[in-house]
Amino acid sequence: MISFLRGILASKTAPEVVLDVNGVGYNVLTPMSTFYDLPETGQQVVLLTHLSIREDAHVLFGFLSDQERDLFRSLVRINGVGPKLALAILSGISINDFQRCVFENNVASLVKLPGIGKKTAERLIIEMRDRLPEMSDPHTASQDMPGPTPNQSSEAIRALIALGYGDAEARRMIGKVGDDSMNSETMIRLALQSVNG
Repeated sequence: MISFLRGILASKTAPEVVLDVNGVGYNVLTPMSTFYDLPETGQQVVLLTHLSIREDAHVLFGFLSDQERDLFRSLVRINGVGPKLALAILSGISINDFQRCVFENNVASLVKLPGIGKKTAERLIIEMRDRLPEMSDPHTASQDMPGPTPNQSSEAIRALIALGYGDAEARRMIGKVGDDSMNSETMIRLALQSVNG
């Protein structure tokens, strides 16, 4: 099992990053909560990892905090919640808000997340209730976003599609919140906030 990777951030295109570890490039999928707080490319970063092994692929997921990885691992143990859906949950709602939804039986907020219907939301609430108390608040750091670059809207739309939103829905979400002065990370953050607002 790969517990963590320490290396140079070679590239980042939400939700995927490439980490150069001693000359070996690792593709790592990250929730947006981690992606927002990554340093600029060329900087060193440590990602806590979870390796998902399927018949057709080995996929690495990376996190900046133990709390994010713990929640991810708890989510993928629930019947019907795979790694892709767990990533979408972590990308679309903060750990604190997710805990609040579970303890307050707030199905309505959970069904706003991509890929979660009423039955899945109810299952999450029932099965996660006993697992959440041991999780503490994640430490989140704010960081200045880089300036805009060409095709920021396209990058943001691709990221939302990778997180489980349909193409038309992703375009609508970005069209509602984005403008030419924003970078893709800001657009993604605002789009996800608008769904859960």
